Amino acid sequence: MKKKLAALTLCAAMAVTALAGCGSSSGTSRSSGSAKKASGSGETVALKLWASEEDQDLMKDLTDKFKAANPDTKFDITIGKVSEADTKDTVLKDPTAAADVFSFASDQIYDLVDAGVLQPVQDEDKATIEKEEVESSVTAATVDDTLYAYPATADNGYFLYYDKNVISDDDAKTWDTILADSQKAGKKAGMVLNSGYFVAGFFYGADFTTVRNDDGSTTLDWNSTSSSGVKGVDVAQGIVDIAKNPAFMSIKDGDTANQIASGKLAAIISGTWDSQAVQKAFGDGYAATTLPTYTAGGKQVDMASSSGFKFWGVNKNSKNVGWAMKLAMFLSNKDSQMERFTQRAAGPANKEDMESDAVKKDIAISAILEQNSKKGVVQTVTQTFWDNTKTFGETLAQGNPKNEDLQTLLDNLVKACAQKSE
Repeated sequence: MKKKLAALTLCAAMAVTALAGCGSSSGTSRSSGSAKKASGSGETVALKLWASEEDQDLMKDLTDKFKAANPDTKFDITIGKVSEADTKDTVLKDPTAAADVFSFASDQIYDLVDAGVLQPVQDEDKATIEKEEVESSVTAATVDDTLYAYPATADNGYFLYYDKNVISDDDAKTWDTILADSQKAGKKAGMVLNSGYFVAGFFYGADFTTVRNDDGSTTLDWNSTSSSGVKGVDVAQGIVDIAKNPAFMSIKDGDTANQIASGKLAAIISGTWDSQAVQKAFGDGYAATTLPTYTAGGKQVDMASSSGFKFWGVNKNSKNVGWAMKLAMFLSNKDSQMERFTQRAAGPANKEDMESDAVKKDIAISAILEQNSKKGVVQTVTQTFWDNTKTFGETLAQGNPKNEDLQTLLDNLVKACAQKSE
């Protein structure tokens, strides 16, 4: 059986129109229906919370507010340090000893659900989340029609940074003009291609898909023709053409910060994690926008971002699961998401927060939120995808040096990703 978490592409208008129904909803009024049933016996409610090291001060502030919002209950909330990248592995070592509430990256949800660790979100809370949070984040938190997590951020993904002293706002719309302007200025435009996370953006933008299967395989349709009529071979050739351009810089995964600091770049596709480095490098030319189009099959084709989110999860093994759900709802409500943006520059998943002036003034956050609303895809893949797209992307990044048949490369990629994991 295939997981029903589908790759979702959103129209920009959806985020705007959906906002109209959310104006009366207050972040502080959002509470867990199940927690209303939690014990009010006067005993101390002990809760363990795991968050990243960078979020420790924020969590102290938010848990203090949570206690203040529930003055009739005495809490003992312990805040532990666990990187969101390591949450799944840490939780699964011993779920019964894991935190009651923990923060995790959205791509870990399958393993946590399969292990039976996550407490499903209750219906009343689900209705609130579906109303207030951007739809892609709700989709990413849903497995087999069950909502398992509480969206907290929607800023994981990539977009275009550019130096507007080199590349005009209009020229930033296409790879062709970005590369032409960069070459004229003696600069480069770069991105990571030896990674399925980034190379998938070309295929997702052309409406190709990936599907994660329960047997550990990933189904790709990249060797065919997409629903929009674009051929996979044309996408692959479009990437090769970019990579062979003298103004293009193929950047190794993990090396973006070094290349930004080198001063050689006039544009780079990256995420909010590089915002400070890019701002320092580009100075008063610092700008960001949605991903550019590229030429495939003689026409301009969109790129899409592989979207990602940060969630709060509730441990099914919690001795105070009702209060744990109430805490998760509080930590992910409108006010808490805005506080997270204020303190940590994290892009909110809450639709009303996304439309705030403060968020819109943040160049990088505004760009990724716009990108994910315009064309963001929830990436649903397994390890077979990561292993094989890395090699595939490296071949394209080098400009297909052996001049291999692109259809054969795509056929082999699809076949390799379809293998069951051992």
